[in-house]
Amino acid sequence: MLIRWKPLRFLGNYGILSPLSSLIFSKPTVSAAMVVDEAQSSPPISRDPVREILLGLKSSGFRRFLGGDYFRSLALTLNQVQVDLIVHDLRVVNPDFAVFFFDFLRDEYGFRHSAVSRFVVSHVFADQRRFKELRFVLEKMLEEEGSGKAPLICQLLLNGFKDWDSNGLVWDMLAFAYSRSEMVHDALFVLAKMKDLNLRPSVLTYNSLLYNLRHTDIMWDVYNEIRDSRTPQSRQTNSIIIEGLCGQSKLQDAVSFLQETKGEGLGPSIVSFNSIMSRCCELGFANTAKSFFCMMIKHGLVPDAYSYNILIHGLCVAGSMDEALEFTNDMKKHGLEPDRVTFNILAKGFHLLGLMNGAWKVIQRMLTKGLDPDVVMYTILICGYCQTGNINEGLKLREKMLAHGFQLSPIIYSVLLSSLCKRGRMDEALFLFSELEANGLEPDLVTYSVLIHGLCKQGEIQEALELYREMYAIGILPNSFSYGAILLGLCEKGMLAEAKAYLDSLTMANLTQDVVLYNIMIDGYVKHGYVEEAVQLYKLIIRKGITPSIVTFNSLIHGFCKRRNFGEAESLLDTIRQHGLKPSAVSYTTLMDAYCEEGNMTNVLKLFEKLKASGVSPTHVTYTVIIKGLCKHWKLHEADQMLKYMYSRGLNPDQITYNTIIHCFCKARNVTKALELFNEMMLHKLEPTPVTYNVIINGLCVYGDLKDAEQLMVSLQEQNINLTKVAYTTLIKAQCVKGEAHTAINLFCQMVEKGFEISIRDYSAIINRLCKRCLITEALFFFRLMLSQGISPDQEIFEAVIGAASCQGSDVNLVHELLAWMTKSGLLLDKFIRK
Repeated sequence: MLIRWKPLRFLGNYGILSPLSSLIFSKPTVSAAMVVDEAQSSPPISRDPVREILLGLKSSGFRRFLGGDYFRSLALTLNQVQVDLIVHDLRVVNPDFAVFFFDFLRDEYGFRHSAVSRFVVSHVFADQRRFKELRFVLEKMLEEEGSGKAPLICQLLLNGFKDWDSNGLVWDMLAFAYSRSEMVHDALFVLAKMKDLNLRPSVLTYNSLLYNLRHTDIMWDVYNEIRDSRTPQSRQTNSIIIEGLCGQSKLQDAVSFLQETKGEGLGPSIVSFNSIMSRCCELGFANTAKSFFCMMIKHGLVPDAYSYNILIHGLCVAGSMDEALEFTNDMKKHGLEPDRVTFNILAKGFHLLGLMNGAWKVIQRMLTKGLDPDVVMYTILICGYCQTGNINEGLKLREKMLAHGFQLSPIIYSVLLSSLCKRGRMDEALFLFSELEANGLEPDLVTYSVLIHGLCKQGEIQEALELYREMYAIGILPNSFSYGAILLGLCEKGMLAEAKAYLDSLTMANLTQDVVLYNIMIDGYVKHGYVEEAVQLYKLIIRKGITPSIVTFNSLIHGFCKRRNFGEAESLLDTIRQHGLKPSAVSYTTLMDAYCEEGNMTNVLKLFEKLKASGVSPTHVTYTVIIKGLCKHWKLHEADQMLKYMYSRGLNPDQITYNTIIHCFCKARNVTKALELFNEMMLHKLEPTPVTYNVIINGLCVYGDLKDAEQLMVSLQEQNINLTKVAYTTLIKAQCVKGEAHTAINLFCQMVEKGFEISIRDYSAIINRLCKRCLITEALFFFRLMLSQGISPDQEIFEAVIGAASCQGSDVNLVHELLAWMTKSGLLLDKFIRK
């Protein structure tokens, strides 16, 4: 039986394999069988291992021979050339034998095959159309060979396998494998060789290469090559081009390409529309994305969940939550249901708008769909609650996460720690920090810095320094924020000597290269009244060659203003310019506020004109200072006009601005205008502060209608708005003056229930007012209540009660009892009482 085979030109002396092949294909003789049996028992030293293996495979069978000890001893001595010969010969006998032997050596012995064997096996897979295995073999080869080897690989494939069946398919898969492995230049080299050989790459190979080049202009070269070669295109080809153009910020080109390719028989795909919609949303053109969404439907394409999520995300970012919810409901029309991604997008949208109630509704809807919140959803909610100041809700969600077996991410810990530190809840923050470490997460520089800053703000300097040393010990180098936190904490606690010593130590260690730390120290000096020391430190940084910042000068201006040294403060505006800086709105506003406190509105307005002339934009604080000055001079109409002017300039007044002008109108007995301004605050969605309520209630009590004050108080209580003690005491005093003692008693009891600390001054104010109204019974109620709380009456209270009791002709025994108590307390009796 004559078997044709193709010798391998690159195998050198091993290229003449016909005798070995005949051993496989001819019937075994007795002598051949004896040779194999002898080989199994005592392997000959001089025998060729290639020949022996082929003989053994022929006589003993594949599995039996490969599992024997003799092959095991031979396998350990085989080199790549020998294996190439065996694999090639086995392919001629039976392609499956070649593949089996190839895999056996690789899997059982960890043998690293040469490119020759890989190409032999690749051709077997190509012949059998086993594309997955073909790609795996080639990708493994490229992984081991690395990039830049395409010329050698192509030369091998060209010289050794040129006339083999399915050779074109192997070339195509080689280019595809290079592209999939992101070795783009190698893939381009293979394509160039294929063009020389007149081999046509498949559209899959072209598409893979296009995808890797979609963010570069080379993409067009590949696309033109596809068209020139008349390779049948797919919708994926056009989708990749459109995605690439969108990624290159060429949205208009992407739209034009979409229009041009509509008539080519392939039509636009959902992926193409999704790419354009996504880019529109990224640029903030949510309405344009909506038009493409509608166009997609007109082309007979059914949007997928990704299409909806893109558009919903764009609408959420644009703040159009109602439309986003409408599109979520619209998904059902196309047989889709919102998934976790959809709900996460909606929750994040509500979070961005600070509407956490909306986010909770999203969760409720999600739960009704049988979907549990994932880590992403919890992270969004926790971040949202912390940013809106509701840290307790954030902590509750953390407990839910732990209960459901979720691992908290470093982001969640950082957000919670930061919120706790901002609110001074350092014990909880430190517990959370310990939990973070216990869960195997490593705190980073930001985590340590936040904790150090929080401890310093609470005056816990020693604890902050311990944490600082711990951070340094584990190799996390502190930054200026960490140093600044400790320095700021020392300054805020008034430990200026220690702060200066710490700054000096940092200077000695060459860690104060910028002006930030010096600014903290200068500001600390100024706030505690040590202006001269601040000036000396400023002169020191000038000598060191450190450039001061605008913050440096603003602190010094504030210091000179505190000293009423307005000349020096104003001269610093020129000094700022000499250093190549520009005075900020803070620079001018600080000086304007100082002049305002002095009642010098002329200089306030002069500085305001200078500020505008210098091109500096005034802030809402600047206008608040001017409004405060106008109010002090009872120029209420001008103050009100200035408030309107702020809005016309696009500046939103804050609560302090409104509180200032409302208080002034109340003092001017124009409570109606004060209430108009209060309502104006609400219309502008500006949440009144407790001070606002105090001002309004006081204005109604003193200058308006007490009933209106009572109604406002009840309304605020129904809304669970936390009122201050001042609001209660103001209304109680007004009720006492009016003679409404029972109402006063009721309000006082409410104030006690709220947990406010009641002082002797509070009792004195109420008792005196009741006594003046000759309401001795009610006055005695508060007198006894004060005694029951362990508060000893002072002389003023005794005199008021005794005087009221005497004038009213009350029980003489009561008067004597009060006099005896007063004498026992060591208080002196004035002439009126003795009489």
